[in-house]
Amino acid sequence: MDTGELATAFETHRPHLRAVTLRLLGSTAEADDAVQETWLRLARTDVSEIENLRAWLTTVAGRVALSMLRSRGTRAESPIDDAPDATDPEPSPEARAAQADALGAALIVVLERLDPAERLAFVLHDLFAVPFAEIATVVERSPAAARQLASRARRRVQGGSDTAEADTARRREVVDAFLTAAREGDFAGLLAVLDPDVELRADRVAVAAAKANPGAPDVDETLHGADAVARVFCGRARAAQPALVDGLLGAAFAPGGKLYSAFDIVVVDGRIAAIEMMADPEMLAGLDVTML
Repeated sequence: MDTGELATAFETHRPHLRAVTLRLLGSTAEADDAVQETWLRLARTDVSEIENLRAWLTTVAGRVALSMLRSRGTRAESPIDDAPDATDPEPSPEARAAQADALGAALIVVLERLDPAERLAFVLHDLFAVPFAEIATVVERSPAAARQLASRARRRVQGGSDTAEADTARRREVVDAFLTAAREGDFAGLLAVLDPDVELRADRVAVAAAKANPGAPDVDETLHGADAVARVFCGRARAAQPALVDGLLGAAFAPGGKLYSAFDIVVVDGRIAAIEMMADPEMLAGLDVTML
């Protein structure tokens, strides 16, 4: 891929990267700086070794933003004041939507109170469906520790934002619709609640359990796309119930009160962007699961 092709590919992901960095930094100027630094790092990288460009860029942008957050120290920030006024050049629809969402005053105030690593884990996972394994490489901790960072941040956000209750209600509607469609074998209903680029991740215990179950669909450690994910769940998950998994709405299979599996369900823009199936007893033991 030559420089021109690389630049074109990067531009297709620019709105996404700006949305990520705006949520992390709360400042349009800093977000633009972070996106530019991400481009410079991409230009210095052998792209033949990059399997998923969007994921690579998201991770790098997260690292850049985390470094910027940590460099702030105790310096006071005024993210709302950094937003461009009406005299600025007209932004693209994607940038305008990202900015309006990212710079909500209530959310920004709460996010500013979070530790940089907590803020990054929460934003990347809950808002952009980045798996904890990838977040762990950014914050230089284990995936379990990254999950705990996001869990702590989530509790603080839910306790300090007036929009948390409404957001939780919307997520519950999506999770309920997903489970209902799965139980009833409603393939079209599943496609309606799944993002076209949804990713399903399963730990090795969950994969082995699926393969040992006659008639169960094949489950790999990673599946991409609404069609493939819908086929896994269509007509299944009959005993799964909505649950809070580390404070995030998801689902769990716990007959008789014994937890056998948990589903971390990430909802972005009203659709399910990622599902993580967890059945490893050690992982389950570290989760805070509350059946709803």
